[in-house]
Amino acid sequence: MEMTLAIIKPDGVARGLSGEIIGRLEREGINIFALKMIWMTKEQAKGFYKVHAGKPFYESVTDFMSSGPCVVMVLEGKEVINAYRKLMGATDYKEAAKGTIRHDYATDIEKNVVHGSDSPQSAAFEIAYFFNELEIFKR
Repeated sequence: MEMTLAIIKPDGVARGLSGEIIGRLEREGINIFALKMIWMTKEQAKGFYKVHAGKPFYESVTDFMSSGPCVVMVLEGKEVINAYRKLMGATDYKEAAKGTIRHDYATDIEKNVVHGSDSPQSAAFEIAYFFNELEIFKR
């Protein structure tokens, strides 16, 4: 079993999609081991996206991610990183497969409703960025 971080981004929260996205996770058999709503400051968003510092989209993505509340979750399951990334769909919603979250709800390549860790290493950093040990359910 592995864990990953999932975020419902400010556009998803503002549009009232949190319940739908959580429902999709549950219907796919993905376990939610931690969940909370946060509102990142610009500095917190920069810390989270520090791997992208210097890239052309860094300022706009950190502006966007600090523009409103997000729902952050720790997901657990067999190969959950790949399972969740498949459910999310391609980063560019225009290329996302039918039935994926981004295909169904994204309006922009940046405002694409959800985020998910892309590797076990990213997941470890991202989970620890938002959750302490006491906040994560353990079997």
